[in-house]
Amino acid sequence: MGAGIAQVAAEAGVAVVMHDPIGGAYERARERIAGFLARKVEKGQLDDASRAAALSRISQATSLEELAAADLVIEAIPEEIGLKQEAFRRLDAAAQPATILASNTSSLSIGRIAEATSRPQRVVGMHFFNPVPLMALVEVIAGPLTESGVADATAAAARQLGKTPVLAADTPGFIVNRVARPFYLEAMRIAGSGAAGIAEVDEAARGIGFRMGPFELVDAIGADVNLAVSQSVYEAFERDPRYRPHEMQQLLVDAGRLGRKTGGGFYDYLPDGARGAPWSGAVAPPVARVDRLSEAQIAQRLLATIVNEAASAVDAGVATPEAIDTAMRLGANYPSGPLAWGERVGLAQVVRTLDALDAEAPDGSYRAVPLLRRLAEANGSFFASTA
Repeated sequence: MGAGIAQVAAEAGVAVVMHDPIGGAYERARERIAGFLARKVEKGQLDDASRAAALSRISQATSLEELAAADLVIEAIPEEIGLKQEAFRRLDAAAQPATILASNTSSLSIGRIAEATSRPQRVVGMHFFNPVPLMALVEVIAGPLTESGVADATAAAARQLGKTPVLAADTPGFIVNRVARPFYLEAMRIAGSGAAGIAEVDEAARGIGFRMGPFELVDAIGADVNLAVSQSVYEAFERDPRYRPHEMQQLLVDAGRLGRKTGGGFYDYLPDGARGAPWSGAVAPPVARVDRLSEAQIAQRLLATIVNEAASAVDAGVATPEAIDTAMRLGANYPSGPLAWGERVGLAQVVRTLDALDAEAPDGSYRAVPLLRRLAEANGSFFASTA
């Protein structure tokens, strides 16, 4: 992702200095950027002079400390809190007092990262989405000590790069990785119970406007990545059953079926990349007779759980309803913001669906959040309630 961030910054006219301690990483990143820009020229999206100018703005730093002169430093290293804290400790020691230190973390606490520095007020989250040149969203996350002006400046920097920033609180998963959990987990509960097949669930999701079904999307992201984020969110929420990872996720990882990148995940993939049949080993035969769900019932369950999680994020003060809907449209390619979508379907219908599921599985996985229930009973709106 670091290469993608560097590319959009260079295209926006910003001088970029890149550092990676792994030998050859900078050269490979620059080669990828050059290839991406060349394709834009071929498509008529960029002229050759602009391509050359963008590449000329990118240079290499041989040490982390050489980044210290930057106004904004964006870290995009692996999602390990110890690695990030060490990088921020070194950057803090070298950077000018006014430098903003930003992390591209997708789910780790900005507050914990900032603990490694003497300037927590100037540490912020700046979460881009992959592929960076094509995805419009940036989540801007203020830690508990981040100055409001730093968050505002980071949002302005995102806009300078041609992105749409949304402000989010420093809570597990921020907006997108939190609200998106039910899309995967409910799909796995449905297929895992034998109520529908993997392909049927994907077809139902596409039928209501999603570009990809949940199982197709896991195969595209990688089962290992999907499981890691699910586990991170689950633990961060103190093992709330609503976020409990499904055994199908671990099954795929243990089998080495990580998705397209390994030639097989929930689906088999042909050598040319074409998708084959669902993997029969992903779902165990049900131990008892299970009523099959129609496409409409599958879609109803997926949407109800997503709306419930979006409502939970509003209730917890993660972000405004408008920011949540924008984030899910731009960061997860949802066909509509889940809160507005829920209101179109009818919040009372969403609650009825959740209550019926909760009656069948009363472990807390389907409990309707209080805000959603109140609005449903009052025929209210998320947007009016926060005006």
